[in-house]
Amino acid sequence: MFQRKYTGLIDSLMYSRQADFAAILKNPKKFEVQIIYTQINRDSLNRPTLKSYYYEVDKNRYFYPASMVKLPAALLALEKINGLKAKGIDKFTTMRTDSARAPQTTVRKDTTAQGGNPSVAHYIKKMFLVSDNDAFNRLYEFIGQAYFNEHLWEKGYKDALIIQRIHGKFDLETNRYTNPVRFVEGKKTLHRQAELHNKKQYSYPIQNPRKGKAHIDKQGKKVNQPFDFSDHNYISLQDLHDMLKAVVFPEVLPASKRFNLKPDDYQWLRTCMSAYPRESTEPAYPKKPDSFRKYLWLGNGKQPAPSAIRIFNKVGQSYGFMIDCAYIVDFEKKIEFMLSAV
Repeated sequence: MFQRKYTGLIDSLMYSRQADFAAILKNPKKFEVQIIYTQINRDSLNRPTLKSYYYEVDKNRYFYPASMVKLPAALLALEKINGLKAKGIDKFTTMRTDSARAPQTTVRKDTTAQGGNPSVAHYIKKMFLVSDNDAFNRLYEFIGQAYFNEHLWEKGYKDALIIQRIHGKFDLETNRYTNPVRFVEGKKTLHRQAELHNKKQYSYPIQNPRKGKAHIDKQGKKVNQPFDFSDHNYISLQDLHDMLKAVVFPEVLPASKRFNLKPDDYQWLRTCMSAYPRESTEPAYPKKPDSFRKYLWLGNGKQPAPSAIRIFNKVGQSYGFMIDCAYIVDFEKKIEFMLSAV
């Protein structure tokens, strides 16, 4: 039996369930677990008060965010599309992606969308329902690399650097270039955005983003050295947790950390984040269980989620890292809380 070391609420709860958490508690440096739990209390007028608790949270400890980058992508894409309102454009307007150079590719149709027309709204839906990677890449291209990062930093999300698409044949340099984009209504072009090129060189926010003992290089050979993530995306768990707050509880954040969204944007985000794949018809995912992309509450079980529970979340999983940022509500028992972990 190992000695208990109490540092806060979360680890005291873990110590009370040692059979489940013994490995992590014995060797926290090996597993590099970080947890943020936010307790939510409401007053007589239903106004929320949030109090957060932390376990091993460290913005300087690198983890690859994987699909977690889709959360800020959704927020920034909606904010940018709202800036085009005067041109008659909204999140449902058809969006055509063009190509200006290799390895960029075009998008004319989306067979999973109503009418076959791609849009910001539909890309967001696919990102949250099944973590669609191409949907993220298309929003990354619409947002642009410079806008993506500098708008996050301006809002106070300083511990973030988004410099790559997810998968594809792009490298650090070609990820600086983002495709031309058009918004159309029938045969009429409402807005045309030229290819964007981010000429700025950003310093990496983590001093030594190397992980592991060995890795497989691009030629398929084993290299007995840690993998260098310095040309990969980065977001701290705290920033991700706060971005989730910006969706669910924007009123508790300073105005500077909120996004310029309309009421129906918040509703769209919350609907897409909390939906189970079986509830979608466009696109349809009849074979995916409720637990798909709902790690913290449902794990890898195949049973349907309880009808009273909704999970508003985003997950990421790659390179041995697993992340989930969730707002979980039991409407019957009137219990709600936020939980983010890597």
